[in-house]
This record gives sequence, C-alpha cells and structure tokens, in this order.
Amino acid sequence: MRVLVVTAVPAERDAVTAAGPLPVQLPLPGGAELHRVHPDGGVVFDVLAAGVGPAAAAAGTAGALTAAALGGAPYDLVVSAGIAGGFAPGAPLGSLVVSDEITAADLGAQTPDGFVPVTELGFGTVAHRAPEELVRRVVRATGALRGVVLTVSTITGSAERAVELVARHPGALAEAMEGFGVAEAAVAHGVPVLELRAVSNAVGPRDRAAWRIGEALAALTDAFRALPPALTLPSPEVLR
Repeated sequence: MRVLVVTAVPAERDAVTAAGPLPVQLPLPGGAELHRVHPDGGVVFDVLAAGVGPAAAAAGTAGALTAAALGGAPYDLVVSAGIAGGFAPGAPLGSLVVSDEITAADLGAQTPDGFVPVTELGFGTVAHRAPEELVRRVVRATGALRGVVLTVSTITGSAERAVELVARHPGALAEAMEGFGVAEAAVAHGVPVLELRAVSNAVGPRDRAAWRIGEALAALTDAFRALPPALTLPSPEVLR
C-alpha cells in the first residue's frame, strides 16, 4: 500500500520516517522532496514536509499526488500528520488523535451574530470525513482517540477562543493548521484521507513552557510504527 504522509515542517517529517529504516530521498517537481520509508507490513510511506498552513499543505499535497499519478503509481491513501493542540480534557498532552472528520474551523464570515461557515453562505465545503473502517483500524493499532480535528489559519491563543471552537464543534479533540488543505487536495484526486496528530500543547492561552513538543514527536513516531498492520491489504471497502 502506498501512503502519502504530509507534514508541515521537517521535524514532523523526520518523526514519521523514524518509524522505519533510513529514508530514501526523492525529488519532486518544483524543488520539493519526498522521504520514502518501507516499514514492515507491505506499506510504503512517502513523507512530504509541505509547509505551514492549509494553502501550503494543499499545494504540496496536490503536487505530490499529481506526480505520482503521472508516474503511473498513484497513492492509495493520504495522511495529514504532525503535532497539534489538544482540547482539554478530551485530548491530554502526549495523546494521539485520529480524525473521523477534518473540519475548516475558520473558513467563513464573522458577523454581529457570530461566525457563519462558508457552507451557510452558499459556497464549498468545510468538512471531509475519513473512511469509518479505516478510522477503527487506526484506533485499534495506535490507541489513538477519535474525533474531529479542526484546521485553523490562526492558532488559538485564548481561553475564550477555545471555548467558542468547542461550542461550535462539540466533537473537536485537536487543532492544527494543515489537515483541511491536505484533505481538499486528496478529495480532488479521488484519494481517501485521514489526519493523525500527537498532542503537544493545550488549545488556549499560549504557555510555551508547558508545551511538550519532544514527547509529541516521539508519540508520532510510535504511532507510525504501529500503523502498518491497520493498512496492510485493506479491502476496497476500508478506504471508502
């Protein structure tokens, strides 16, 4: 099974590739680079550090998917991966979260009556769901919590904003900046998508002294070591 894993920054990419043997570096058009690892279980991870934010994530994902399709070896699955903020108390520091839904939390309009998602303005979409059976398999393999992963263009820095997001998205467990962009590109190419995050900090006031980035990156490595059995020889229904 061929899996495109998209992270924001090289530190996250390297945490994913640490789950397998030394990666092989493969150039992409435009100067980007894939790091390919072959963990046990018949799975190939091609890992791309696409940049921070939904736009960079979408562009990088689309480029990698196009190159693979033109090369005659399309991907079976796309995974948006990295560290994230977790909503307390549902997703404590060091926990893993797998998306059953990837939602663009700030794509819309701010009005005197509150936030209005872009779908209520008559445009586009704000959410993509991961294949249900695949989510179940990943939960069993990695011990991840399952819930909504929010994509934001501006990271939450106040308790008030965190409360507002949970009120609008009761199933939200984590917040990051790339998942929806990755999902938009994957869906445009007809490839199923999943988001897998390790929680490094609590969503809310920014207290850098309390962040646990190293522990979260280690948890991400452990997750990708455990992931191949969940992906090995899945039936087509698993990815629907």
